[in-house]
Amino acid sequence: MEQVTDTPVVSGGPRERTGHRSPPSTPAAGPAPRPVQRRRRTPWKAWLLFLLFAGPNVALLVIFTYKPLLQSLYYSTLQWNIGSAVAMPVGFQNYADWFTDPTTPRIIAVTLVFTLATVGGGMVIGLLLALVLNRRLRGTGAARTVVVAPYVLSGVAVGLLWLFVFDPNFGVTAALLRLVGLASPDWYNDPQWALAMVIVVYLWKNVGYVALIYLAALQSVPRDLVEAASIDGATSLRSFRSIVLPLLGPTTFFLAITTLLTSLQSFDIIQAMTKGGPLGGTTTMMYQIYQEGFQSGRAGYSSAVATILFAVLLLVTFAQLKYVDRKVHY
Repeated sequence: MEQVTDTPVVSGGPRERTGHRSPPSTPAAGPAPRPVQRRRRTPWKAWLLFLLFAGPNVALLVIFTYKPLLQSLYYSTLQWNIGSAVAMPVGFQNYADWFTDPTTPRIIAVTLVFTLATVGGGMVIGLLLALVLNRRLRGTGAARTVVVAPYVLSGVAVGLLWLFVFDPNFGVTAALLRLVGLASPDWYNDPQWALAMVIVVYLWKNVGYVALIYLAALQSVPRDLVEAASIDGATSLRSFRSIVLPLLGPTTFFLAITTLLTSLQSFDIIQAMTKGGPLGGTTTMMYQIYQEGFQSGRAGYSSAVATILFAVLLLVTFAQLKYVDRKVHY
């Protein structure tokens, strides 16, 4: 007899249904796929990309910064007048002449007083202005514009304008002093008052830059820290001294370097207002470089003074980066 199974078998189809399942077929094992390797950029392509982006900037630095610096170092070893076809090597004689010149101590003192007054005063006044401008008051936007506007003006134009302000007979300062029964100082002929006049004008022109940088830093101070301190009972002065001022450390460090470098290289306001006088009362090292090189024609001696000033700037900047930066917390 023929045995009949319960499982139907369908023939002629793509697959047969039986009472048991056949194990799935495994694909034939092939070669293992190779790991994808990134193509390394060839060295010449990397150098070509570097030259494409950094080449123009490097070329400008070499042509307009490092080449004149090396030429100045070379000229400082020569006794050479501008326009002369003959230059005599003298070694370090120009440096010895500057250090033994009787006017050098006065020039160093004027440079120090001018630099300390403009850098220290500018940072203090700029911080106070930034604190005021950081408040949400009516007209704050216009006040910010007024404070920053002098910074973008020409130094020569600012100097000529303030000459009329400090006029001892018809100037604004003379009129204000007469209202309180005081006589105007002789700003133009007294060396000490002339230096004070130049410092005031320099501060008026450049304090907006300091205030602008400090204002940006104040707006980035986390408000939750100040609010938490006020909840704990800290006064506004205590919060500023213990929270805000330490957070302004990197900004203060940056401003200390930039304002110091610009102050030591100040020239335009002195040239427009006093031309280094009276009696050398406003002659800084930077202005002496101009006097010796373009008025007296002593290009070698002027280059020696420029080299000394460059060494001073380099040492001060290095000292700030090495020692002051340790006390700055980012």
